[in-house]
Amino acid sequence: MFWTRLISGIVLVIALIVLFVVGNPWLLCAIGLLSLLGIYELMRVFGIEKKPSGIVNYVTVVVYYILLFFNVQSWVLFLFTGHILVQLAIYVFRYPKLKIDEITKAVFSFFYVAVMLSYIPLTRALDGGAWLVWLIIMGSWGADTCAYCAGKLFGKHHFSELSPKKTIEGCVGGVLGASIIAFIYSLFFPAEYSVFLIDHRIAFPVIAAVCAVVSMVGDLSASAIKRNYDIKDYGNIIPGHGGVLDRFDSVIFVAPFVYYLLVFIQLSPYLLGYV
Repeated sequence: MFWTRLISGIVLVIALIVLFVVGNPWLLCAIGLLSLLGIYELMRVFGIEKKPSGIVNYVTVVVYYILLFFNVQSWVLFLFTGHILVQLAIYVFRYPKLKIDEITKAVFSFFYVAVMLSYIPLTRALDGGAWLVWLIIMGSWGADTCAYCAGKLFGKHHFSELSPKKTIEGCVGGVLGASIIAFIYSLFFPAEYSVFLIDHRIAFPVIAAVCAVVSMVGDLSASAIKRNYDIKDYGNIIPGHGGVLDRFDSVIFVAPFVYYLLVFIQLSPYLLGYV
C-alpha cells in the first residue's frame, strides 16, 4: 500500500508539474476532466449521478469549461443562472416524486467541484501565473505533507472529530512547513513578476500560512461529507489515494482563495490611487 501510494503520488506530481509548466489550454482541459470525475464521485455519494439533475451537471461542466477555453467569461454568469433555472424546472416537473434535496445537492456539486477547481487554470492565466500558481500547491499539498510529518513525529493533542488522525501539532507543522516552502520558493521568484506591495519574500510565506489554514477547512469539509454518508473514500481512481476529491479536497478551497487574493493585490495599486 505504501509503495502504491508513493508511486501514484509521484506520477500525479509529475503530471501536475508538466501541466503547470505548459499552462493553458492543456491545464484547463485537464482540470475540466478532473472536474467531471470529481463531480461524478460526489454525486455518486449523493445518489444522483444517473438522475436528470446529475446529467444536467455533466453538461453544465462541459459548457463551463468550453466558455473558459474560448475566454468568454461574460457568458459564465448566464450559464450559472441557467443551470439553476434548469435544475428548478426539473424539480417542478418531477414534483412531488422529486425532493428539493436532490436539486440542492446537484447545484452544490457543480459549484463545489467544477467551479472551485477552475480557479487553478484561472490563476495560471494571471500575469505571472506561471510562477504564482504554485502558491496553490504550497498552501494545500505542501501544508498537508508537512502536517502529516509533524503529526507523526510530535502529534499528541487531538484536533477534530472529523479526522481522528489530525492533531494540533500537525496543524501547526502544516502552517509552518508551508511558510518555509514558500519562503524558499520566493528566493527563486523573478522580481519582474512581483505584484506585491511588500517584498515577495515576506508575502509568499504569509500567503502560504493562510492557505494552509484554508486547506484544513477544505480537508475537513470533505471529511464531513464522507462522515455524513458513511464512506471511507470518494473513489479509487488514484491508487493509494482514493478518488479525485480525496486528493484535491484541500486544493478545492485554496485555489479560489489564491486567485482572488492575487487579483486584489494586482488591482490594489489602482484602488489605492498609486497608478
